[in-house]
Amino acid sequence: MNARLHTRTQASPSSLQTKAQQVLGLFVVPVVSLLVSSVCVTQAWAQFDQTRWPANLPTPKLEAIDLQGQTWGSAELAGKVVVLNFWATWCAPCKDELPTLQTLHDISDHQTVVLTINVREPAARAARYMQSTGMTFPVISDAKGELAKRWGVTVYPTTILMAPNGQARWRIVGDVDWSGAQANAWLADVRQNASLTHTVLKPVTPKR
Repeated sequence: MNARLHTRTQASPSSLQTKAQQVLGLFVVPVVSLLVSSVCVTQAWAQFDQTRWPANLPTPKLEAIDLQGQTWGSAELAGKVVVLNFWATWCAPCKDELPTLQTLHDISDHQTVVLTINVREPAARAARYMQSTGMTFPVISDAKGELAKRWGVTVYPTTILMAPNGQARWRIVGDVDWSGAQANAWLADVRQNASLTHTVLKPVTPKR
């Protein structure tokens, strides 16, 4: 009988340890899952590829009419930083990104233009989507994909940042938080570099 009691006494700490590990696991697993989820959410806006527009590649000409009947061309965009975004309703990353473009559109001054191009969809479908979501930034319909081809866009979303002089400066492939600090820094860089370039290229009148 004493032997049995001794055996049970020895087994008890092990059993308690196992139960403690099980209980601890109930707390550890959710916490780890939460941390992983947080990292994934943080990294979600980091899935993009930013490259400079090739210096030897001319900026395509943009002359188009948006869904509201407004004309967009060199005259309308002169002197403005342009965020030219290519998207489609069948593109999930595009739909994640569009609300941030709306925020940028809402908070931007008259020196910044958010201009989007809906690719390979009927204009009516793009218009219905804009109406259903309450977004109001300008949308140009590119139902046949001709504008996307002209700008070399094959992945969506793709955004081209254009300087006030009409020259393309950056190509960003992938979804971006356009209401965030990173995007704001890009826009500031485009404005500053354009100003510096203008200053350097400004002709100097010789003194007489």
